[in-house]
Amino acid sequence: MYNHYFQLKGAPFSIAPDPRYLFMSERHREALAHLLYGIGSGGGFVLLTGEIGAGKTTVCRSFIEQVPENCRLAYIFNPRLSVEELLLSVCDELRIELPPANTPLGLKGYVDAINRYLLDSHAQGLNNVLVIDEAQNLSAEVLEQLRLLTNLETSERKLLQIILIGQPELRTMLARPELEQLAQRVIARYHLGPLSEPETGAYVAHRLAVAGATGMPFPPALTPAIHALAHGVPRRINLLCDRALLGAYVENSPQVTRPILNKAAAEVFAGEPAARRLRLPLVAGGVLAAVALSAAAWQAMPAREAAPAAAARVAAPAAAAAPAAAAAAAAAAAGAGAAVPPVQAIEADALRELATLWGQALEGDAPCEAAPRYSLRCHTGRGGLYELRLLDRPAVVTLHDGPRTGYAVLSAIDGNSVTLSAGARRERIDLASFVARFGGEYTTFWRVPRGFREQVSEGDRGPDVDWLAARLAGLNRVKAVQAGRPLDANTREWLRRFQAAQNLKADGVAGPRTYMRLNQLTGVPEPRLLAVAGTGK
Repeated sequence: MYNHYFQLKGAPFSIAPDPRYLFMSERHREALAHLLYGIGSGGGFVLLTGEIGAGKTTVCRSFIEQVPENCRLAYIFNPRLSVEELLLSVCDELRIELPPANTPLGLKGYVDAINRYLLDSHAQGLNNVLVIDEAQNLSAEVLEQLRLLTNLETSERKLLQIILIGQPELRTMLARPELEQLAQRVIARYHLGPLSEPETGAYVAHRLAVAGATGMPFPPALTPAIHALAHGVPRRINLLCDRALLGAYVENSPQVTRPILNKAAAEVFAGEPAARRLRLPLVAGGVLAAVALSAAAWQAMPAREAAPAAAARVAAPAAAAAPAAAAAAAAAAAGAGAAVPPVQAIEADALRELATLWGQALEGDAPCEAAPRYSLRCHTGRGGLYELRLLDRPAVVTLHDGPRTGYAVLSAIDGNSVTLSAGARRERIDLASFVARFGGEYTTFWRVPRGFREQVSEGDRGPDVDWLAARLAGLNRVKAVQAGRPLDANTREWLRRFQAAQNLKADGVAGPRTYMRLNQLTGVPEPRLLAVAGTGK
C-alpha cells in the first residue's frame, strides 16, 4: 500500500525470508562460522539457539548454501515426530533405499539401513550432515535415538554430524540428567542474540536500499527508539517498521516521526508487558569477550563505507555502557595476542602478496588472469575452515565486520590460532576472533603447467592426462601407462579411489582439488598451511 508513496520496488519489511533482503550481522556471521567449523570437527552435535525471530533460519539457509561439496545434507523442519518417523525422514532426506512400503522394518531396520549408508558414504569420501530446525520440539526419546545414530564411527571421526537449531528451551532440555550423554557430545554451541543498536540502524537501511528507497523514511535519530522497541530482534524490527511506514503513508508524512513510531509499536506489540525483556543467555568472559573487543577495535579497518568519525561515534556508547566487559575483553585479547586481524581493502593486493609464497610476482590489477603465465591457477571457494584444512595451502581469506570487508593472507593455522598478514603487518590471531570474521570465502593458488586443462575426465587425452596417470600409477606402485593414451576406465577407477581416500568428491573427474592433493603427495613444490602452523610472529 505504501510502496508507491515511498517509491519502493517491493516491501522492505516483509517477514517472508526473501534472500534479496538477507542481512548478516556480526552475530549472524559468528553463528554461521560456528556451524561451518562444526561440520569439519569430526562429528557429534552442533547447537544453535536463539530467540524467536532472531534470524536462526537466515543463518541455517546461509549454512546450507555453503556446505562443502563432499557433504550430503538432510534437513528436517518439522521435528514433532516419533522415533520411527524421524528415522524414516532421515532416510527420505538422504535418499536411502528401503524395502517396499509393505515390508515392515521396525527401528532396527531403519537404523541398519542408515548405518550401511553412512559406511558406504565414508568409503566414497563423503560426509553426512543432519540439520533439525525447531529442535526444541524434539522428545527425549527422539533425542536419545539421535545420540545413538552418532555412535557409528571410525578410528578418526564419527560418520554423522547433527546440527540442532532451536529456541532457548533447547538448552534447558539438554541440561536434563537423562540427556547428559548427548550433552557431552555437543562439540560447538552458539546462542544468537539480538542486534546491537548500530546493527539495527544498518539493518533498516539495508532493507530500504534493497527495496529501492531513494530518500530516508526512517531518520537516523529514530534508530535508538526502533532498537529499544523491537529489542534488536529482526522479525520485531520488520513488524514495527512495516506498520510505521503504513502510518506515515496514512498521515501523508514524508518520514516516520517519533509519534508515528510509538503508535505503530502500540499496535503491533499490543498486549505485551511494557517492560518486556528477552531471555538473554548467560555468557562468560574470555573468548566471546575477546570477540566483542575485536568488533569495536576493528572499526579502524580500511572501509568502503563508514568514516572513522562515524565508527568512533558507534564504539563510544558501547564502551561507556560496559566498562567491565571492555576490561575483560582487553585482558583476554592481551593473553591471546592480537585480537584485531590485519586486513587490506583491495583483494588484488592480497592476491599478489599470496603469489609471493609461490615465488611469483604477479603484476596488474587482475592477478588471477596473470597467474597462468607463471604456471599458476586461482581457485575460489566458500567451504570455510574445514575445506582450508583439507586443501592445506595458504589462501586469501575474506573477513567481515558488518558492512566492511577486508582481505588477508592466511599462511598458517593450528588448533588455537591462525597467522594472517596484510602488507607489512603479520599477526597471530586467536581462532575465535578469526572465526567471528570469516564467512568461508577464500581464494588460493595451485601449480599446474600452462597447457593443462582445469578438468579432465574419461576419454580425454593429452599431457595433463599423461601427468595424472603417471602420478596415480606411482601412488599405486604400478607401472605407468604409455603416454598419449586416453583416460581409460582403469585409470578413472584409480582416480575415484584416490579421491575417496583424500575426502574429495569421488566422481572420477580430475579438477583443481584433485590436482592440489596430487601436487602435495607427489612432491610438487607448493607452500603448505598446516605444516608451518604456529610459527607465525
